[in-house]
Amino acid sequence: MKKYLIFRTDRVGDFLFSLKLVRIIKLNHPQSEITIVASEKNQKYINTFKEIDKVILLRNNFFSKIKLIFFLRKEKYDTIIIHDGKNRSKFISFFLRYKKKAICVTNLINTQLDIIKKVCDEIDLKFNNSCLDFLNYRKHSHGNLPFKNYILLHFDEKWSFDDYIKKYKNIEPNEQELITFINNILIKNNYLIITTGKKTPLILNKIKKSVNNQRVKFYENQNLMEIENIVFNCDILISCHGWISHIASAKKIKQIDIIDSSYPYNKWTSHFRNYNHLNRKSFSILSSEIINLI
Repeated sequence: MKKYLIFRTDRVGDFLFSLKLVRIIKLNHPQSEITIVASEKNQKYINTFKEIDKVILLRNNFFSKIKLIFFLRKEKYDTIIIHDGKNRSKFISFFLRYKKKAICVTNLINTQLDIIKKVCDEIDLKFNNSCLDFLNYRKHSHGNLPFKNYILLHFDEKWSFDDYIKKYKNIEPNEQELITFINNILIKNNYLIITTGKKTPLILNKIKKSVNNQRVKFYENQNLMEIENIVFNCDILISCHGWISHIASAKKIKQIDIIDSSYPYNKWTSHFRNYNHLNRKSFSILSSEIINLI
């Protein structure tokens, strides 16, 4: 049995790229054992994936690194993959026992899929395009969802200028613009579900009474698995780029992805299926462009 150790000590969206690599490993070596070194941001979500045998948390402090080194040195790995490219992961791996090691380096040229292909070459794995369907075995039920054939608007902190990257274009709507946008979506589709991120943007709380429509459902404080289920069952996803964009692509769900022109998102999205993207701009213009794509 081959043993793989993958470092993924960053965020959920980044981890979803490692799932493609996990899928490739399992296709090449079905009986292999895969351990992920995770961060506090992605550990709980990683634990929900049955193809991963062990998940080990790395806290962001020096003592946690030393403790992890002593723990991992008890094992001998066939392959170590530094998929996050982090210096902390490289430091820890230096003290471990292994036969092969691959360090992923992100640059301005290679896409994330190119990097995975390069890793496969380095550690003698045969690349398989079916890795793009890394969520196919995840089963979700329509369950308690109130609608079928709905549009999902994931309205998280990335729509709010004060809560997101200040150098990115401000797309935050005012109350009337957002109400008009929601009503225009309902003209295109019978039902709309609105989800949020870790915190609900203030503007959503302000407009709820004005959007008193039985065809609109607000979900707040959902965990990642609950949001994943809502994505799996939607017809169209509208969101600012993030982990949720990778979920939609893996399930070939039509999405309208809001990105900023200052960042090379194509490195992450070059392989996306059923994918549409729009650059961040004033909400009055952006909302019209979104409606035209529905």
